Amino acid sequence: MGVFARFREDLTAAKLRDPAARGTAEIALLYPGLHALWAHRVWHALWIRRARFLARAGSQVTRWLTGIEIHPGATIGRRFFIDHGMGVVIGETAEIGDDVMLYHGVTLGGRQREGGKRHPTIEDGVAVGAGAKVLGPITIGAGSVIGANAVVTKDAPADSVLVGVPAKPRAAKKNEDTRSLLTAPEYQI
Repeated sequence: MGVFARFREDLTAAKLRDPAARGTAEIALLYPGLHALWAHRVWHALWIRRARFLARAGSQVTRWLTGIEIHPGATIGRRFFIDHGMGVVIGETAEIGDDVMLYHGVTLGGRQREGGKRHPTIEDGVAVGAGAKVLGPITIGAGSVIGANAVVTKDAPADSVLVGVPAKPRAAKKNEDTRSLLTAPEYQI
């Protein structure tokens, strides 16, 4: 997929996920989550080509400009969207699948100092609520929803709903609109 096709896909994903989006120009010019993602692609390309210092320096500039910190070593899939974005942190060994959405204040962080895989794997179609912390080399199964301010430190199967501190997964109920749980007051702390 070409660069411009990828930009169009990102803009469409933002338009689909943000009911406040009024137009393509507004999204392209004013959405820091997209700016951080687009910059990450440049820094990630440098990272995998072993221009590590330049990649880290560039990611820090992006952080200063957007308030979103994405390590250049992180792997991010297609149609990824960060809504609002301020305070989002994505660690070096994090892996994010396609069609994932994060709200502001989310951390995909590590829990150990040893090398190797230290950050979470977020599979396709996962939504992570505002302020949630997903910590360690764990896997969040496809289609799962993590509620606002949840602290997740253990693996979760596909189609899970994770809420609380520490978060405990439960299967989504039949015909449950799990995305609406991200704003339900009973699932926030």
